[in-house]
Amino acid sequence: METVNLADGFDAFDEPWSPRLAAALNGQAVKLARLDGEFVWHSHPDADELFWVVEGGPLDVEFRDEPTATLDPGELLVVPAGVEHRPVARAEAKVVLFEPAGTENTGDAGDTGDGRANEVTELPTGVSRGRVDVAGDARDAGSSG
Repeated sequence: METVNLADGFDAFDEPWSPRLAAALNGQAVKLARLDGEFVWHSHPDADELFWVVEGGPLDVEFRDEPTATLDPGELLVVPAGVEHRPVARAEAKVVLFEPAGTENTGDAGDTGDGRANEVTELPTGVSRGRVDVAGDARDAGSSG
Protein backbone atom coordinates (compact mmCIF):
# COMPACT_ATOMS: atom_id res chain seq x y z
CA MET A 1 0.00 0.00 0.00
CA GLU A 2 1.32 3.38 -1.04
CA THR A 3 0.64 6.64 0.78
CA VAL A 4 0.16 9.63 -1.51
CA ASN A 5 0.90 13.12 -0.23
CA LEU A 6 -1.23 15.60 -2.20
CA ALA A 7 1.25 18.49 -1.84
CA ASP A 8 4.12 16.31 -3.11
CA GLY A 9 1.90 15.02 -5.92
CA PHE A 10 1.04 18.51 -7.12
CA ASP A 11 4.69 19.57 -6.79
CA ALA A 12 5.69 16.72 -9.13
CA PHE A 13 4.25 18.39 -12.26
CA ASP A 14 3.54 21.86 -13.64
CA GLU A 15 1.50 21.23 -16.81
CA PRO A 16 -2.09 22.47 -16.69
CA TRP A 17 -4.90 20.19 -17.93
CA SER A 18 -2.62 17.13 -17.71
CA PRO A 19 -4.05 14.95 -14.91
CA ARG A 20 -1.87 12.53 -12.94
CA LEU A 21 -3.13 9.26 -11.45
CA ALA A 22 -2.81 9.38 -7.66
CA ALA A 23 -4.94 6.36 -6.71
CA ALA A 24 -7.04 3.57 -8.21
CA LEU A 25 -9.84 1.71 -6.42
CA ASN A 26 -12.94 -0.25 -7.36
CA GLY A 27 -12.64 0.67 -11.03
CA GLN A 28 -12.31 4.36 -10.16
CA ALA A 29 -9.40 6.74 -10.62
CA VAL A 30 -8.34 9.57 -8.33
CA LYS A 31 -6.41 12.12 -10.35
CA LEU A 32 -4.55 15.31 -9.50
CA ALA A 33 -4.74 18.14 -12.01
CA ARG A 34 -3.59 21.72 -12.26
CA LEU A 35 -6.28 23.72 -14.04
CA ASP A 36 -5.62 27.16 -15.51
CA GLY A 37 -7.83 29.03 -17.97
CA GLU A 38 -10.64 27.49 -20.01
CA PHE A 39 -11.07 23.84 -20.93
CA VAL A 40 -13.27 22.50 -23.75
CA TRP A 41 -17.03 21.94 -23.61
CA HIS A 42 -17.60 18.21 -23.15
CA SER A 43 -19.57 15.55 -21.36
CA HIS A 44 -18.89 12.02 -20.17
CA PRO A 45 -21.91 10.03 -21.41
CA ASP A 46 -21.38 7.10 -19.01
CA ALA A 47 -19.45 8.63 -16.11
CA ASP A 48 -20.06 11.01 -13.24
CA GLU A 49 -17.08 13.30 -12.56
CA LEU A 50 -16.12 14.82 -9.22
CA PHE A 51 -14.15 18.10 -9.02
CA TRP A 52 -12.59 18.90 -5.61
CA VAL A 53 -10.64 22.15 -5.37
CA VAL A 54 -7.74 21.70 -2.98
CA GLU A 55 -5.94 24.99 -3.52
CA GLY A 56 -6.15 28.09 -5.71
CA GLY A 57 -8.93 29.00 -8.04
CA PRO A 58 -11.74 29.74 -7.91
CA LEU A 59 -12.88 27.10 -10.38
CA ASP A 60 -16.03 27.77 -12.38
CA VAL A 61 -17.79 24.75 -13.82
CA GLU A 62 -19.99 26.11 -16.59
CA PHE A 63 -23.06 24.27 -17.86
CA ARG A 64 -25.05 24.75 -21.06
CA ASP A 65 -28.43 24.45 -19.35
CA GLU A 66 -27.72 25.28 -15.69
CA PRO A 67 -26.12 28.15 -13.78
CA THR A 68 -22.34 28.10 -13.38
CA ALA A 69 -21.06 26.47 -10.19
CA THR A 70 -18.12 28.26 -8.56
CA LEU A 71 -15.82 26.20 -6.34
CA ASP A 72 -13.37 27.61 -3.82
CA PRO A 73 -10.70 25.59 -1.98
CA GLY A 74 -12.29 22.89 0.14
CA GLU A 75 -15.38 22.61 -2.08
CA LEU A 76 -16.36 19.82 -4.44
CA LEU A 77 -18.98 19.20 -7.08
CA VAL A 78 -20.21 16.09 -8.88
CA VAL A 79 -21.12 16.56 -12.54
CA PRO A 80 -23.60 13.80 -13.48
CA ALA A 81 -22.97 11.57 -16.49
CA GLY A 82 -24.08 13.11 -19.76
CA VAL A 83 -24.14 16.72 -18.53
CA GLU A 84 -22.20 19.04 -20.83
CA HIS A 85 -19.77 21.19 -18.88
CA ARG A 86 -16.62 23.28 -19.15
CA PRO A 87 -14.21 23.90 -16.28
CA VAL A 88 -12.74 27.42 -16.19
CA ALA A 89 -10.03 28.29 -13.66
CA ARG A 90 -9.80 32.06 -13.18
CA ALA A 91 -6.43 31.46 -11.51
CA GLU A 92 -4.52 28.19 -11.29
CA ALA A 93 -6.43 25.65 -9.23
CA LYS A 94 -5.10 22.40 -7.82
CA VAL A 95 -7.95 19.95 -8.25
CA VAL A 96 -8.61 16.32 -7.33
CA LEU A 97 -10.75 14.49 -9.90
CA PHE A 98 -12.61 11.26 -9.14
CA GLU A 99 -14.11 9.29 -12.02
CA PRO A 100 -14.16 5.80 -13.55
CA ALA A 101 -10.72 4.57 -14.65
CA GLY A 102 -10.22 5.13 -18.37
CA THR A 103 -12.36 8.28 -18.51
CA GLU A 104 -10.84 10.62 -21.09
CA ASN A 105 -10.43 14.16 -19.83
CA THR A 106 -12.01 15.70 -22.95
CA GLY A 107 -14.94 13.26 -22.84
CA ASP A 108 -17.09 13.26 -25.98
CA ALA A 109 -15.12 16.22 -27.42
CA GLY A 110 -12.28 13.78 -28.18
CA ASP A 111 -8.96 15.09 -29.43
CA THR A 112 -9.35 18.85 -29.59
CA GLY A 113 -6.02 19.37 -31.35
CA ASP A 114 -4.70 21.66 -28.63
CA GLY A 115 -2.82 19.05 -26.60
CA ARG A 116 -5.44 18.84 -23.87
CA ALA A 117 -6.64 15.33 -24.79
CA ASN A 118 -4.09 13.09 -23.15
CA GLU A 119 -3.61 9.88 -21.32
CA VAL A 120 -3.27 10.09 -17.59
CA THR A 121 0.24 9.37 -16.38
CA GLU A 122 1.10 8.14 -12.92
CA LEU A 123 2.58 10.38 -10.28
CA PRO A 124 6.34 9.85 -9.95
CA THR A 125 5.82 9.95 -6.17
CA GLY A 126 3.73 6.74 -6.28
CA VAL A 127 0.13 5.62 -6.75
CA SER A 128 -2.12 4.15 -4.08
CA ARG A 129 -4.00 1.12 -5.41
CA GLY A 130 -6.80 -1.20 -4.39
CA ARG A 131 -6.45 -4.98 -4.21
CA VAL A 132 -3.78 -6.64 -6.32
CA ASP A 133 -4.45 -9.94 -8.13
CA VAL A 134 -2.11 -12.95 -8.03
CA ALA A 135 -0.25 -11.83 -11.15
CA GLY A 136 0.78 -8.66 -9.31
CA ASP A 137 -1.28 -6.28 -11.45
CA ALA A 138 -3.46 -3.78 -9.67
CA ARG A 139 -7.03 -4.90 -10.28
CA ASP A 140 -8.41 -1.41 -10.34
CA ALA A 141 -5.58 0.57 -11.87
CA GLY A 142 -6.25 2.47 -15.06
CA SER A 143 -3.48 4.31 -16.86
CA SER A 144 -5.57 6.30 -19.28
CA GLY A 145 -7.74 9.24 -18.41
